[in-house]
Amino acid sequence: MFALTRAHPTNEMLTAGNPIRENARMAYRVVIERLEFQGRCGVAPAERRRPQPLAIDLELDCEGTPSETADHINKTVDYAQVTERIVELGETHDCALLETFTEKILEMLFTEFPVAKVSLWLRKLAPPLSQMTGSVGVKVERSRMAHQPQRTDPPPSLFLAQQLHRLPKGRVLDVAAGSGRHALYLASHGFQVDAIDRDEQAMVQLAATAKQRNLPNLTVQTVDLERKTADRPEFPTQKYDVIIVFFYLHRPLFSSLIDSLKPNGILLYETFTIDNYLRHHHPRRWEFCLAHNELLRLTSTLRVLAYDESEHDGGYGPSSVFTARLAAQQSGPSSLLHT
Repeated sequence: MFALTRAHPTNEMLTAGNPIRENARMAYRVVIERLEFQGRCGVAPAERRRPQPLAIDLELDCEGTPSETADHINKTVDYAQVTERIVELGETHDCALLETFTEKILEMLFTEFPVAKVSLWLRKLAPPLSQMTGSVGVKVERSRMAHQPQRTDPPPSLFLAQQLHRLPKGRVLDVAAGSGRHALYLASHGFQVDAIDRDEQAMVQLAATAKQRNLPNLTVQTVDLERKTADRPEFPTQKYDVIIVFFYLHRPLFSSLIDSLKPNGILLYETFTIDNYLRHHHPRRWEFCLAHNELLRLTSTLRVLAYDESEHDGGYGPSSVFTARLAAQQSGPSSLLHT
């Protein structure tokens, strides 16, 4: 178990002592100083039986500029979420080596937060050495580019990671789930996830992966969302706390998806805009792209919590894509709870 003790986070602009060119390239840095917590980490089993005091210092070089965040926490790195996730990660892992825990923290940071580079110092404050009066630990400095080859899974959409704090814990519908990167991500965070897609092979593989990772809270179903036998698939009314749709567009589905949200339920939607078709000739047909502000019109009965229509990180490699991103909430008696 890990218990948060203290954190002193600050934002610092990289101006003093740095060339102008470097300042333009490196937008800003979030610093978390001496986050202390209790954790089980040690080579000997006896050392892991009792929590011991650990501390971590972090420097996170962030993607984007402070002006781009427009004073919105969901568009930048929330240091409170970072500290909570480190503690949450530690609660479910006993590590023989500090290096192992360090790698898990790095993977979480690059997966869930828009950081370009991480400098990390993790240490034991009371190592089991009679001669030691200070701490022992490991220091790591790694860029996102250097970390990418170590991934075994494609990362979730950055937009999903940024909006995770809005999502009420409960049942999630992942529409057109594909390989299941978002379904697996949310299931690992404790959500009950229903993943649907028309690709039967992909659903079989996703079910096998969920079983291998001991995620009984992830279920799959093969569904043709555009079947010709009906105007639209049948979705249960007011069943889901969260519905997510990424890089899929079938306009007749919107009314059914909205009706399937519980009161105060959240819809997360991201897909290509017409700008991507004009700039990159992708997708192969322009009908698969949203017109400007179309996503807002298709979800006009929902309360908009966040909306952005511009060029974004594509999630795979260095290329960028033009997408619309929406977080919107179904009406209910307590709609302000998740703003």
